[in-house]
Amino acid sequence: MKILIVDDDLIVCKILATQLTALGAGEVSCHAWARDALARIAGGEGIGLIFLDLRMPELDGIEFVRELAHFGYRGGLVLISGEDPRILRTAERLAQAHRLRVLGALSKPILPERLRGVLDRHARCEPAAPAAERVFYPEQLRRAIAAGELVNHYQPTVSFATGAVIGVESLVRWQHPSEGLVPPDAFVPLAEECGVIEELTQGVLRTALRDARRWHDAGYALQVAVNVSMENLAALDFPDMVGDELAASGVAPQRLALEITESRLTQDSVAALEIVTRLRLKRIMLSIDDFGTGHSSLAQLRDIPFNELKIDRGFVSEVCEDRTSRAIVDANLHLARGLGLRSVAEGVDSRAVWDVLQARGCDLAQGWFVAPAMPACDLPDWIAEWELRRPGLVAAVQTPGWKPPGQRAGVCSASVLTDTSVATR
Repeated sequence: MKILIVDDDLIVCKILATQLTALGAGEVSCHAWARDALARIAGGEGIGLIFLDLRMPELDGIEFVRELAHFGYRGGLVLISGEDPRILRTAERLAQAHRLRVLGALSKPILPERLRGVLDRHARCEPAAPAAERVFYPEQLRRAIAAGELVNHYQPTVSFATGAVIGVESLVRWQHPSEGLVPPDAFVPLAEECGVIEELTQGVLRTALRDARRWHDAGYALQVAVNVSMENLAALDFPDMVGDELAASGVAPQRLALEITESRLTQDSVAALEIVTRLRLKRIMLSIDDFGTGHSSLAQLRDIPFNELKIDRGFVSEVCEDRTSRAIVDANLHLARGLGLRSVAEGVDSRAVWDVLQARGCDLAQGWFVAPAMPACDLPDWIAEWELRRPGLVAAVQTPGWKPPGQRAGVCSASVLTDTSVATR
């Protein structure tokens, strides 16, 4: 593998090149001038890995990243800098937004173990061939909804305190006849744009409530969450539709949570407030999803009677190594406690993240460490497997001052599901 170090500090270049050579990484060369390095990349030399300093003369690291994206560079990129770590993290996110394969952002001086970790990630994450972009059209989606091609998968949510399974989140998929299982980001925005989001949401809701009823009858009293669009919160008859579906399914309103993500500003805030208030009067739970992203704000927490606050996976996934993300997670947990809301951490994808969030008193966990999304028929078998894992994940000693959500002052009883929500058969 050809490795390129782009840094005008010759001492740093020499030390880093020596470290890489000692690790058997490949053929290492250095450039003190960014334009010379870009010329080699543009010439198609086949550079597999670049170590890039952010502060460079003539052409800085941020400009270099932009040019890399312009060339369609598909190798690995590692950002290095002696700047404020927050600047380094911002640069990393910028490079990721340019769709570059960022393997890490390392502060100087670079420690050998961090360098070894970068090389391991490079070995595990060889670039895949670019997939052809799939384009769908409104009429295709309308036909799919009418034909029942949209299916629900479910991702479990469990208690940090006891490990008990509390509920599931419904995640819609399109079982396309020729394209296979299509993820929601490929068609939900289209549904909003072409005016079929109400039919899509109603279909997802109906299926989720049907499955929840089957689980209940089999001995699993789970809460089921369904994502709703801001477009749904513009339809004044939306609460009536939800109420009718609940009545038809026989599921108690308290067992349904509607997750609201405000990815764009609503055009009619008065109608939205009316709708969410009516939903809460029906004892349906409301959850603010991906809090801290999009247009979610403190004003929403003040004005809308939410029961639950979901912390965005972008913050949760970095809670172990990024001080800023950890501070944001702590602030969200403190806010949830102060408002009497149940807190849910999305993106709990490792044992390390689980341990950090558990120690901080977060209420519920959702993520790949617990389970990926799965078809409804797979859930009972997963619960049986989870019960075997559960004892080893429960902390022996709780954080001082921590109390389960049902014991906090100001928490509405309708918003709390106890840890006995999974009944054994």
